[in-house]
Amino acid sequence: MLRENSQFLTRLHKFLDLIFVVVSFVTAYQIKRNLLPGELKGLATRPNYYLITFLAVIVASFAFRLAGFYEPYRKQRFHQIALKVFKAVFGTLAGLVFVLYLLHVEGVSRLLFLLFAIILLVLLLLSKSVAYYTLAYYRSRDYNTRNVLIVGTGDRARRMIKAIQRTPESGYRILGCLDPGTLQHTTSNLPPGVRIYGPLDSFSSILTDHVVDEIIFAADLDAIDAVHEHIQFAEQLGINVRIMPDFQLQKIMYRPETARVFMDQFAGMPTIALSTVPQRKGELLVKAFMDYVLAGAGMIVLAPFFIVIALAIKAGSPGPVFFIQERSGLYGRTFRMIKFRTMVKNAEELKKDLIRENEVDGPVFKIANDPRVTPIGRFLRKTSFDELPQLINVLKGEMSLVGPRPPIPSEVKRYAPWQRRRLSMKPGMTCIWQVSGRNNIDFDTWMRLDLEYIDNWSLFLDLKILLLTVREVVSLNGK
Repeated sequence: MLRENSQFLTRLHKFLDLIFVVVSFVTAYQIKRNLLPGELKGLATRPNYYLITFLAVIVASFAFRLAGFYEPYRKQRFHQIALKVFKAVFGTLAGLVFVLYLLHVEGVSRLLFLLFAIILLVLLLLSKSVAYYTLAYYRSRDYNTRNVLIVGTGDRARRMIKAIQRTPESGYRILGCLDPGTLQHTTSNLPPGVRIYGPLDSFSSILTDHVVDEIIFAADLDAIDAVHEHIQFAEQLGINVRIMPDFQLQKIMYRPETARVFMDQFAGMPTIALSTVPQRKGELLVKAFMDYVLAGAGMIVLAPFFIVIALAIKAGSPGPVFFIQERSGLYGRTFRMIKFRTMVKNAEELKKDLIRENEVDGPVFKIANDPRVTPIGRFLRKTSFDELPQLINVLKGEMSLVGPRPPIPSEVKRYAPWQRRRLSMKPGMTCIWQVSGRNNIDFDTWMRLDLEYIDNWSLFLDLKILLLTVREVVSLNGK
């Protein structure tokens, strides 16, 4: 019954959120049309008005889901919910602009979109705050609570009890504790008022005689007799079971430098995995799909342009059309990266004579007015057109459209350990540092920007970087 009610409330929640999207767009439209100066060329006709409203609902439904809108409030603080609202609204706005661009819907007022985003943000924050604090109010008064039985009476159990008591708005109510061993020298650590039901022998009777929503094993499982039978019995009753790790494992799992912890299977064996790269497999699958689709479409559309560039390179200087260089990819795997040649044929041989003029710190070599660059090469670099053949590397699965730029293996050998983490994600044609000052940032900042991208990766971030890259190309801010 509780699960059915929860599912109903979640569906109602989703429906109301989409109603807010429609209300926000209609309100923004009416304000722009009736109260503010300027024309609505692209929205002057009713069909476009309906189209964009429909698209806003579709895009928002995906944005809300990706932002994690519908996780239980019980497990979140309000600032976490508010952050998700900001991400979802930004994602909706960016996604809607991108879809309208693909559909060639022109003349839409930017002010209209800004009003839409502001109104939607206000409505969502108000609705979430009302829902969150209403639930918190009732839960703090023992309504809509969940009873928790803790197996353990030692230090681990004490820390769990205090954590629950610090957040009464979560609605968790401590039913009591079971002693997995003996009661001697174990109960004095527990906060006052916590009931001790006795030894673990009474486990089954407590579950059948009391309302228990959650069971937390906060003790060494090796010291618990018949632990598997107890867990299986709880599963038969449909009760959620949680296992609190020991202190040493907690330090490993929750140390600041560890990005993500998750359960996984390795060679058929259950493991606790620690990973510093994104584990959102659904979104990563979408990223890979978009890489292949956009790279394939780009190769077809740009084929005539490639021919023109190739002819210009051949006419400008002797040598091949393409410059192929070994680069380090995912976790240091080497691959042959393809670019349009922008330098003279013997550029690598001349490099040793220019080392002293390097203008970048760290293992990277760059100089502003490199004498090895040809005239056509200078244009290609300024427009970033020299990078376009890397669409082939994307189609081969060696690169992505967005990701840390692939370094030369000799540079990787000079990396500090923390800098090597940028190799933990597939390299890209464009990345966050290329739209953040490009040649005006030092090497360490470049590395930190790449790690920031990995730690905060999302499809929306990729979309933002792609759009900013287009701006950089148009403004000729290339190398």
